[in-house]
Amino acid sequence: MKLVAFCMSRVIQLVPVLLGITVIAFLLLRALPGDPATLMLGSRGTAADIANLTAQLGLDRPLWQQYLQFLADILRGSFGQSIAYRSAVAPLILTRLGPTLALVGASTLMALALTVPLAMLTALKRGSAFDHGVKLVFVVALSMPPFWLGILLVLLLSIQWPLFPVSGYGEGWLSHLWHLVLPSVVIALGTAALTIKSLRSSVIAVLGADFVDTARAKGLRNATVLWKHVFRNSLMSTISVLAVHTSWVIGGTVVIETVFGIPGLGSLLVSSIGTRDYPMVQGLTVVFAVLVVIINLLADVAYSLIDPRVSLS
Repeated sequence: MKLVAFCMSRVIQLVPVLLGITVIAFLLLRALPGDPATLMLGSRGTAADIANLTAQLGLDRPLWQQYLQFLADILRGSFGQSIAYRSAVAPLILTRLGPTLALVGASTLMALALTVPLAMLTALKRGSAFDHGVKLVFVVALSMPPFWLGILLVLLLSIQWPLFPVSGYGEGWLSHLWHLVLPSVVIALGTAALTIKSLRSSVIAVLGADFVDTARAKGLRNATVLWKHVFRNSLMSTISVLAVHTSWVIGGTVVIETVFGIPGLGSLLVSSIGTRDYPMVQGLTVVFAVLVVIINLLADVAYSLIDPRVSLS
Protein backbone atom coordinates (compact mmCIF):
# COMPACT_ATOMS: atom_id res chain seq x y z
CA MET A 1 0.00 0.00 0.00
CA LYS A 2 2.87 2.36 0.76
CA LEU A 3 4.24 1.80 -2.74
CA VAL A 4 0.87 2.56 -4.36
CA ALA A 5 0.41 5.70 -2.25
CA PHE A 6 3.94 6.83 -3.10
CA CYS A 7 3.36 6.33 -6.82
CA MET A 8 0.07 8.21 -6.66
CA SER A 9 1.71 11.13 -4.86
CA ARG A 10 4.40 11.26 -7.53
CA VAL A 11 1.74 11.31 -10.26
CA ILE A 12 0.05 14.25 -8.51
CA GLN A 13 3.39 16.05 -8.22
CA LEU A 14 3.95 15.43 -11.93
CA VAL A 15 0.99 17.62 -12.96
CA PRO A 16 2.52 21.06 -12.23
CA VAL A 17 5.86 19.89 -13.64
CA LEU A 18 4.22 18.87 -16.90
CA LEU A 19 2.31 22.12 -17.06
CA GLY A 20 5.54 24.07 -16.73
CA ILE A 21 7.21 21.93 -19.40
CA THR A 22 4.30 22.40 -21.81
CA VAL A 23 4.43 26.19 -21.36
CA ILE A 24 8.19 26.31 -22.01
CA ALA A 25 8.00 23.99 -25.03
CA PHE A 26 5.01 25.88 -26.44
CA LEU A 27 6.67 29.28 -26.20
CA LEU A 28 10.12 28.18 -27.39
CA LEU A 29 8.65 26.60 -30.51
CA ARG A 30 6.84 29.82 -31.40
CA ALA A 31 10.07 31.75 -30.88
CA LEU A 32 11.88 29.75 -33.59
CA PRO A 33 12.24 31.50 -36.96
CA GLY A 34 9.97 30.27 -39.73
CA ASP A 35 6.47 28.83 -39.58
CA PRO A 36 4.89 25.55 -40.72
CA ALA A 37 2.83 27.09 -43.52
CA THR A 38 5.84 28.75 -45.17
CA LEU A 39 7.94 25.59 -44.86
CA MET A 40 5.18 23.39 -46.28
CA LEU A 41 4.41 25.60 -49.29
CA GLY A 42 8.01 26.57 -49.99
CA SER A 43 9.00 29.26 -52.44
CA ARG A 44 5.97 28.58 -54.63
CA GLY A 45 3.49 29.68 -51.96
CA THR A 46 2.02 33.14 -52.26
CA ALA A 47 1.21 35.35 -49.29
CA ALA A 48 -2.48 34.48 -49.68
CA ASP A 49 -1.73 30.74 -49.79
CA ILE A 50 0.40 31.01 -46.65
CA ALA A 51 -2.31 32.98 -44.85
CA ASN A 52 -5.00 30.44 -45.83
CA LEU A 53 -2.88 27.48 -44.71
CA THR A 54 -1.99 29.23 -41.45
CA ALA A 55 -5.73 29.71 -40.76
CA GLN A 56 -6.45 26.05 -41.62
CA LEU A 57 -3.78 24.93 -39.15
CA GLY A 58 -5.22 27.22 -36.46
CA LEU A 59 -1.94 29.10 -36.11
CA ASP A 60 -3.58 32.49 -36.65
CA ARG A 61 -5.39 32.31 -33.33
CA PRO A 62 -4.04 34.02 -30.17
CA LEU A 63 -1.30 32.09 -28.37
CA TRP A 64 -3.40 31.53 -25.26
CA GLN A 65 -6.14 29.86 -27.36
CA GLN A 66 -3.57 27.62 -29.07
CA TYR A 67 -2.12 26.64 -25.69
CA LEU A 68 -5.53 25.82 -24.22
CA GLN A 69 -6.25 23.69 -27.29
CA PHE A 70 -2.95 21.89 -26.71
CA LEU A 71 -3.91 21.16 -23.09
CA ALA A 72 -7.32 19.90 -24.22
CA ASP A 73 -5.62 17.57 -26.72
CA ILE A 74 -3.38 16.21 -23.93
CA LEU A 75 -6.42 15.48 -21.75
CA ARG A 76 -7.98 13.60 -24.68
CA GLY A 77 -4.76 11.63 -25.09
CA SER A 78 -4.27 12.59 -28.74
CA PHE A 79 -1.72 15.46 -28.44
CA GLY A 80 -3.48 17.05 -31.39
CA GLN A 81 -3.08 16.65 -35.15
CA SER A 82 0.39 16.48 -36.67
CA ILE A 83 1.02 19.22 -39.23
CA ALA A 84 3.53 17.20 -41.25
CA TYR A 85 1.85 13.76 -41.07
CA ARG A 86 -1.78 14.99 -41.11
CA SER A 87 -2.81 12.44 -38.47
CA ALA A 88 -3.12 12.20 -34.69
CA VAL A 89 0.17 12.69 -32.86
CA ALA A 90 -0.29 10.00 -30.16
CA PRO A 91 -0.38 6.94 -32.50
CA LEU A 92 2.70 8.22 -34.35
CA ILE A 93 4.58 8.62 -31.07
CA LEU A 94 3.55 5.12 -29.96
CA THR A 95 4.99 3.58 -33.13
CA ARG A 96 8.34 5.26 -32.42
CA LEU A 97 8.35 4.64 -28.66
CA GLY A 98 9.32 0.96 -28.90
CA PRO A 99 12.69 1.44 -30.66
CA THR A 100 13.72 4.19 -28.24
CA LEU A 101 12.80 2.17 -25.15
CA ALA A 102 14.55 -0.90 -26.60
CA LEU A 103 17.69 1.15 -27.25
CA VAL A 104 17.71 2.67 -23.76
CA GLY A 105 16.94 -0.69 -22.13
CA ALA A 106 19.59 -2.62 -24.07
CA SER A 107 22.27 0.02 -23.42
CA THR A 108 21.41 0.11 -19.71
CA LEU A 109 21.69 -3.68 -19.41
CA MET A 110 25.04 -3.59 -21.24
CA ALA A 111 26.27 -0.84 -18.94
CA LEU A 112 25.26 -2.82 -15.84
CA ALA A 113 26.95 -5.95 -17.21
CA LEU A 114 30.17 -3.95 -17.50
CA THR A 115 29.76 -1.97 -14.28
CA VAL A 116 29.22 -4.67 -11.66
CA PRO A 117 32.22 -6.95 -12.32
CA LEU A 118 34.65 -4.19 -13.33
CA ALA A 119 33.76 -1.93 -10.41
CA MET A 120 34.12 -4.77 -7.91
CA LEU A 121 37.43 -5.95 -9.39
CA THR A 122 38.94 -2.46 -9.61
CA ALA A 123 37.89 -1.75 -6.02
CA LEU A 124 39.46 -4.97 -4.77
CA LYS A 125 42.59 -4.40 -6.85
CA ARG A 126 42.78 -0.62 -6.49
CA GLY A 127 46.08 0.88 -7.52
CA SER A 128 46.95 -2.11 -9.70
CA ALA A 129 47.70 -2.05 -13.43
CA PHE A 130 44.23 -3.53 -14.05
CA ASP A 131 42.58 -0.72 -12.08
CA HIS A 132 44.46 1.99 -14.00
CA GLY A 133 43.81 0.24 -17.32
CA VAL A 134 40.04 0.11 -16.77
CA LYS A 135 39.96 3.78 -15.75
CA LEU A 136 41.98 4.77 -18.82
CA VAL A 137 39.75 2.86 -21.24
CA PHE A 138 36.51 4.34 -19.92
CA VAL A 139 37.90 7.87 -19.61
CA VAL A 140 38.83 7.67 -23.30
CA ALA A 141 35.38 6.26 -24.15
CA LEU A 142 33.65 9.01 -22.16
CA SER A 143 35.69 11.74 -23.83
CA MET A 144 34.70 10.63 -27.34
CA PRO A 145 31.63 12.32 -28.85
CA PRO A 146 28.90 9.66 -29.25
CA PHE A 147 28.37 10.37 -32.95
CA TRP A 148 32.10 10.01 -33.64
CA LEU A 149 32.35 6.75 -31.68
CA GLY A 150 29.26 5.47 -33.50
CA ILE A 151 30.76 6.25 -36.91
CA LEU A 152 34.02 4.53 -35.92
CA LEU A 153 32.15 1.40 -34.87
CA VAL A 154 30.18 1.39 -38.12
CA LEU A 155 33.36 1.75 -40.19
CA LEU A 156 35.12 -0.98 -38.21
CA LEU A 157 32.40 -3.54 -37.41
CA SER A 158 29.90 -2.94 -40.21
CA ILE A 159 32.04 -2.01 -43.23
CA GLN A 160 35.58 -3.22 -42.59
CA TRP A 161 34.32 -6.38 -40.88
CA PRO A 162 30.61 -6.83 -41.72
CA LEU A 163 29.56 -8.24 -38.36
CA PHE A 164 26.66 -5.88 -37.62
CA PRO A 165 24.17 -3.91 -39.75
CA VAL A 166 25.18 -0.43 -40.82
CA SER A 167 21.84 1.16 -39.91
CA GLY A 168 18.13 0.54 -39.55
CA TYR A 169 16.00 -1.40 -37.11
CA GLY A 170 15.28 -4.65 -38.96
CA GLU A 171 12.16 -6.83 -38.97
CA GLY A 172 11.28 -9.10 -36.04
CA TRP A 173 12.59 -8.96 -32.49
CA LEU A 174 15.81 -10.89 -33.20
CA SER A 175 16.64 -8.52 -36.04
CA HIS A 176 15.78 -5.58 -33.80
CA LEU A 177 18.25 -6.79 -31.17
CA TRP A 178 20.95 -7.36 -33.79
CA HIS A 179 20.52 -3.85 -35.17
CA LEU A 180 20.66 -2.37 -31.64
CA VAL A 181 24.03 -3.90 -30.70
CA LEU A 182 26.30 -1.11 -31.99
CA PRO A 183 24.15 1.86 -30.89
CA SER A 184 23.69 0.23 -27.48
CA VAL A 185 27.45 -0.22 -27.13
CA VAL A 186 28.01 3.49 -27.83
CA ILE A 187 25.56 4.54 -25.11
CA ALA A 188 26.65 1.78 -22.69
CA LEU A 189 30.31 2.84 -22.77
CA GLY A 190 29.42 6.36 -21.69
CA THR A 191 27.07 5.11 -18.99
CA ALA A 192 29.50 2.51 -17.68
CA ALA A 193 32.29 5.09 -17.44
CA LEU A 194 30.19 6.98 -14.88
CA THR A 195 28.66 4.06 -12.99
CA ILE A 196 31.95 2.16 -12.65
CA LYS A 197 33.57 5.19 -11.06
CA SER A 198 30.63 5.67 -8.69
CA LEU A 199 30.32 2.01 -7.67
CA ARG A 200 34.08 1.57 -7.29
CA SER A 201 34.29 4.53 -4.89
CA SER A 202 31.34 3.24 -2.87
CA VAL A 203 32.75 -0.29 -2.65
CA ILE A 204 36.11 1.03 -1.42
CA ALA A 205 34.34 3.09 1.25
CA VAL A 206 32.14 0.20 2.40
CA LEU A 207 35.09 -2.24 2.54
CA GLY A 208 36.50 -0.15 5.39
CA ALA A 209 33.26 -0.16 7.39
CA ASP A 210 33.05 -1.87 10.81
CA PHE A 211 30.15 -4.15 9.84
CA VAL A 212 32.29 -5.69 7.08
CA ASP A 213 34.99 -6.58 9.60
CA THR A 214 32.30 -8.00 11.88
CA ALA A 215 30.91 -10.15 9.06
CA ARG A 216 34.36 -11.52 8.32
CA ALA A 217 34.99 -12.14 12.03
CA LYS A 218 31.86 -14.31 12.11
CA GLY A 219 33.50 -16.61 9.60
CA LEU A 220 31.34 -15.73 6.60
CA ARG A 221 32.74 -16.64 3.23
CA ASN A 222 34.47 -13.85 1.35
CA ALA A 223 31.97 -14.06 -1.53
CA THR A 224 29.07 -13.71 0.94
CA VAL A 225 30.66 -10.67 2.55
CA LEU A 226 31.32 -9.04 -0.81
CA TRP A 227 27.94 -9.57 -2.45
CA LYS A 228 25.55 -9.57 0.50
CA HIS A 229 27.13 -6.86 2.62
CA VAL A 230 29.55 -4.78 0.53
CA PHE A 231 27.85 -4.76 -2.86
CA ARG A 232 24.33 -4.15 -1.58
CA ASN A 233 25.40 -1.27 0.65
CA SER A 234 27.37 0.33 -2.20
CA LEU A 235 24.51 0.62 -4.68
CA MET A 236 22.70 3.73 -3.46
CA SER A 237 24.90 6.37 -5.10
CA THR A 238 25.27 4.27 -8.24
CA ILE A 239 21.49 4.06 -8.65
CA SER A 240 21.34 7.86 -8.47
CA VAL A 241 24.05 8.22 -11.12
CA LEU A 242 22.37 5.60 -13.34
CA ALA A 243 18.95 7.27 -13.02
CA VAL A 244 20.29 10.73 -13.86
CA HIS A 245 22.34 9.45 -16.80
CA THR A 246 19.50 7.31 -18.16
CA SER A 247 17.22 10.36 -18.03
CA TRP A 248 19.81 12.20 -20.09
CA VAL A 249 20.16 9.25 -22.48
CA ILE A 250 16.41 9.29 -23.24
CA GLY A 251 16.67 12.83 -24.52
CA GLY A 252 20.12 12.23 -25.99
CA THR A 253 19.09 9.35 -28.26
CA VAL A 254 18.66 11.95 -31.01
CA VAL A 255 22.31 11.66 -32.03
CA ILE A 256 22.53 7.87 -31.84
CA GLU A 257 19.24 7.30 -33.63
CA THR A 258 20.33 9.66 -36.40
CA VAL A 259 23.75 8.00 -36.84
CA PHE A 260 22.33 4.47 -36.92
CA GLY A 261 19.03 5.23 -38.66
CA ILE A 262 16.84 3.97 -35.82
CA PRO A 263 13.19 5.08 -36.18
CA GLY A 264 12.74 6.22 -32.59
CA LEU A 265 11.51 9.28 -30.76
CA GLY A 266 14.80 11.14 -31.17
CA SER A 267 14.85 11.01 -34.96
CA LEU A 268 11.15 11.93 -35.00
CA LEU A 269 11.91 14.97 -32.84
CA VAL A 270 14.65 16.16 -35.20
CA SER A 271 12.45 15.90 -38.29
CA SER A 272 9.51 17.53 -36.49
CA ILE A 273 11.58 20.51 -35.38
CA GLY A 274 12.81 20.93 -38.96
CA THR A 275 9.24 21.08 -40.30
CA ARG A 276 7.98 23.18 -37.36
CA ASP A 277 5.46 20.46 -36.55
CA TYR A 278 4.31 22.14 -33.33
CA PRO A 279 1.85 19.46 -32.08
CA MET A 280 4.39 16.67 -32.65
CA VAL A 281 7.24 18.46 -30.85
CA GLN A 282 4.94 19.40 -27.97
CA GLY A 283 3.70 15.82 -27.66
CA LEU A 284 7.24 14.43 -27.73
CA THR A 285 8.30 16.91 -25.04
CA VAL A 286 5.53 15.68 -22.75
CA VAL A 287 6.44 12.03 -23.43
CA PHE A 288 10.13 12.65 -22.67
CA ALA A 289 9.17 14.39 -19.43
CA VAL A 290 6.94 11.50 -18.36
CA LEU A 291 9.69 8.95 -19.11
CA VAL A 292 12.19 10.92 -17.00
CA VAL A 293 9.73 11.03 -14.08
CA ILE A 294 9.14 7.26 -14.39
CA ILE A 295 12.89 6.61 -14.26
CA ASN A 296 13.26 8.74 -11.13
CA LEU A 297 10.27 6.94 -9.59
CA LEU A 298 11.88 3.55 -10.29
CA ALA A 299 15.10 4.80 -8.71
CA ASP A 300 13.23 5.79 -5.53
CA VAL A 301 11.56 2.38 -5.39
CA ALA A 302 14.95 0.70 -5.87
CA TYR A 303 16.33 2.67 -2.90
CA SER A 304 13.64 1.26 -0.62
CA LEU A 305 14.14 -2.29 -1.88
CA ILE A 306 17.89 -2.19 -1.32
CA ASP A 307 17.78 -0.39 2.02
CA PRO A 308 14.60 -0.93 4.10
CA ARG A 309 15.55 2.11 6.18
CA VAL A 310 14.68 4.32 3.19
CA SER A 311 10.97 5.11 3.48
CA LEU A 312 8.70 5.86 0.55
CA SER A 313 7.17 9.20 1.50
